[in-house]
Order: sequence, then structure tokens, then C-alpha cells
Amino acid sequence: METGFKKFFTTLVETPSPSGYEQKAQKVYRDFVSKYADDVKTDVHGNVIAFKKGTGKLKVMVSGHVDEIGFMINYIDNDGYLYVKIIGGLDTSLLPGLRVNIYNKKGIVRGVFGKIPIHIMSPESKNQMPKIYDLWIDIGAKDKKDAEKRVSVGDVVTFSPGLEDLSNDLVTTKATDNKVGVFVAATILHHLSKEKVAANVYSVSSVQEEVGLRGARTSSYGIDPDVGIAIDVTVASDHPGTDKKRLGDICVGKGPVLAVGPNINPKVFELLNKAAKNKKIKVQLDIEARITGTDANAIQVSRSGVATGLISVANRYMHSPNEIISLKDLSEASILLTEFIRILDDSTDFIPK
Repeated sequence: METGFKKFFTTLVETPSPSGYEQKAQKVYRDFVSKYADDVKTDVHGNVIAFKKGTGKLKVMVSGHVDEIGFMINYIDNDGYLYVKIIGGLDTSLLPGLRVNIYNKKGIVRGVFGKIPIHIMSPESKNQMPKIYDLWIDIGAKDKKDAEKRVSVGDVVTFSPGLEDLSNDLVTTKATDNKVGVFVAATILHHLSKEKVAANVYSVSSVQEEVGLRGARTSSYGIDPDVGIAIDVTVASDHPGTDKKRLGDICVGKGPVLAVGPNINPKVFELLNKAAKNKKIKVQLDIEARITGTDANAIQVSRSGVATGLISVANRYMHSPNEIISLKDLSEASILLTEFIRILDDSTDFIPK
């Protein structure tokens, strides 16, 4: 991956953006796309929409959601320990001992998720997943008054940020779900910046996907696109404990993943495969027999309907503090989507036949 692109991606994943609190990450996206778009605007919901004018009338919307899972401080007890509610969905068994960032108006406060040590747990509780209200965040406060000098009820919390290179072009970090999609939505504008294409391109960094696909729903209604492509991550099945009979064979590092099923327009799927062949990119298939649970679901049923596709990047350990993706998969997803846009024009027929 190019140095400039990797720096952009690293900044994206390290910038906090729990659902409903995406503004800081949206600024990162806005600063990047403003160099390549004809117009950039932010709607009342917080979606950022970057527009590149085409030579035709066809409107293509590409959407990656910028929000990530996180927490909100719900209560501070008399001893200065913080209790939280979860934004989005996660496995609470991952939390004990994790370091987190708390974002207060005064700055960032570091903390650690605490729980009762195994030495004094009851036999019954040792085999139970902890409930979020059985855990707390310790910021080293003397008492409630001391804690309230640094944090407040309502402050948002994320996993500790940071991106680390592994081997074979793999990286680990929080929030690849779904800074991956934002990266692709942004970098296609870079790839197309010196070209004229027929399609009018709307690159969207959407909000609040993790709490109900809300940003994609409102932005697609406002744009009213002919074609909509969601970019997200999908669960990898290439590690111990997964059932490929149920999940299919999805591997990190073996190429972008194209979804197929009732949520996906057949012509869009065909053209995405054509784009992959044009660029000699190997793709994997994600069989989605129902709805996908991504922005594609909201985009497809906007207004009178949108021809919809879904490009994903395989992700190990989704909704954890250390997700793993391939930078090669990520770059190829951007190249594939760019080529898809190039081959569209006003004569492209998306009516299933």
C-alpha cells in the first residue's frame, strides 16, 4: 500500500468515532476527499458526501460507514469507578484488562476495564460471560470527586487505538469495521481524480450503521442514486473455531469479497465481477441468502429501489480490540470499485431480466 494511503488509513482507525460521535473521523475523511471532489458537504445527520461530477446522468453512490463500536459512561460510583453502556454489539468477555481511551472535553483519559479476579470468583460465575454492568473502568481516581475532575457521565470510550503491522501484509487494529469502507470510498476519488467518467459519483462516509444502518438510509434518500455500492468488512472463516459449512470459505489475504443474494442486484454483481477480471483481481464470494446486515440493506430499499452491490474485506476477530485485515485486500477493493465506476454509463441497464 502506498505510504500516503497507509497514513490516511492509520489516521482513520486511530481517530475515535463511536456511533453518534463520528465528527472527528469525518474531518479526517473530509480533509482527504476535498482534494479530489468537486463538492463536499455534511448533512444534518452527520454523513459526509463527496461528489465528483460525471459526463452523464447516472448517479452512483458508494458508502462506507465511519462509526465504530464503543461505550458511554453511564455512572460514576463513590470510589471513582466508571460504569458504561455499550454502543453497538460486542463480546463482553473480551473486556476485562483492556486499556481504553475516554474522550472528555478536557482531553483523553486512559483507563482499564476491571472485574473481580478469578481467585475470588464463585464457581458458577467462572463459566459465565460477564454482563457489562459487572465490569467497570478504573482511571486511578481516589474517589468520585476526583474522577469527575477528569471525566463526565456521557463521555464516550473506545478501545485503545493503534495500528500494528503483522506479517504477509496483514495489520491489526481496532475499527477496521468499518474504516475499511471509508478508505475505499475516499480513495476511489483519488484514482478517478484525473479522469472523466460518465457516472456522477457520490462518495459517502456514513454514520450510525452499528445502531441501525441510519446514515446509509438518510444519505441514500437524499442522493436518490441509480446504483449503490456498500463497502464493509465480512467475517473471515480462516481461523480455528469457525464452521465453513455455515460461513463459507472466506480468507484474509485472498482478495475482496463480493456478496451475492437477494440484497444484491444481478447486473451490479455481474459488472463487479467484470471489473475484477479487467484488473485481474481474484475475488471471493459471500453467499447472503437473506439481507446482508450492512448499508447495502438500507440502500437497496431507498425510495423506489436502488440497484445495489456489496464489496467486503475479510476480517478476523470482528468487533474486538484487535481485528485483522489484509492491506492487499483493502487496496484491491478500491481498485475494483474504481474500475466498476469506469465501465458504467447512461445506457447501463440494471433491470433484472
